[in-house]
Amino acid sequence: MNKKTLVLGASLKANRYSNYAIQRLVANNIDTVAFGLKSGTISGVKVDTELLDYDDIDTVTLYLNPNRQRQYYDYIVSLKPKRVIFNPGTENPELFKILEKNNIYFEEACTLVLLSTNQY
Repeated sequence: MNKKTLVLGASLKANRYSNYAIQRLVANNIDTVAFGLKSGTISGVKVDTELLDYDDIDTVTLYLNPNRQRQYYDYIVSLKPKRVIFNPGTENPELFKILEKNNIYFEEACTLVLLSTNQY
């Protein structure tokens, strides 16, 4: 089962966790889309700089600190993902409540760990 994933907060810098997550998602044959501040490509995935209305998003994995997330609350909810992953440092009780209200599952986890332990 393919869990199409949006990496929100993608960085073109190779030493960033979001960049490595895209590489690992692609290596695990997971359909991946990405949004970041600078356009480019990571492991064949185009990093979009405009918020697109992606279809069939299973998972949104966050790589934005809580203050940076605020402007994306409505966008995340509009995608109707099955789940949102809050990677370390992105935990956000305010967004937790919004997701709960919209019946969107979320977890505080590390995408890289989930992938490496076959729990993604």
